[in-house]
Amino acid sequence: MSFLKAEWRKLALANYVIDPTVLEPYIPAGTELDIWEGKCYISLVGFMFVNTKLLGIKVPYHVNFEEVNLRFYVKRKEGNEYKRGVVFIKEIVPKHALTFVANTVYNENYETMPMHHAWITENNTLEVTYNWQKNNLWQHFSVQTEIPAVEIPQNSETEFITEHYWGYAHLNKHASNEYEVTHPRWNAYKVINYSIEVDFGLVYGPEFSFLNDVKPASVMLAEGSPITVESKRRIKAEQVSV
Repeated sequence: MSFLKAEWRKLALANYVIDPTVLEPYIPAGTELDIWEGKCYISLVGFMFVNTKLLGIKVPYHVNFEEVNLRFYVKRKEGNEYKRGVVFIKEIVPKHALTFVANTVYNENYETMPMHHAWITENNTLEVTYNWQKNNLWQHFSVQTEIPAVEIPQNSETEFITEHYWGYAHLNKHASNEYEVTHPRWNAYKVINYSIEVDFGLVYGPEFSFLNDVKPASVMLAEGSPITVESKRRIKAEQVSV
């Protein structure tokens, strides 16, 4: 049985090209940075969990909720193939129980904050907004798009950002947690405008405050789909095949 089943919907993604050395302290053992066309990305991502079930059970008041995270991209060679995955700097959710389970079971870095969202459809456009509050200061990420969503082109930047099917979490310098995330290929909307009002240093730590003054290389909105998060396994650095 999958550890978690849900839908991830209306995934807003702001993608920044950064110096890979910024991420070196966060790379889990057994993985390496996944670079696209010579560029290293970190992404601010906001989306909705919908119809969430933990071990097949809907937990009251924890079925539909927002998440905002800051993540980057890694890969791990197994045999002759690479597993392409993500690593989370921090994941923000509105419920303390979600934070407790994710941090305890998967060794992730969740934090609980007040959150709200809005999806507004008007005149053939869609506006998706995610807000979260840190130290009484509201943070804001909004994307306006055309509708409907369309197929994501192969070999595109959007495909690179959205097509990662593994999660990795640091345990220590020798070991990491690995878990699989399953979902079909997503469609995406054409973005026509966006607004980001985030104090990255406040929310994610001073080492990321430079993002306050950086324009994202791209902003996307994926429709999302049903997903599963499978049970974790522990991997060691020496398990990497070369």
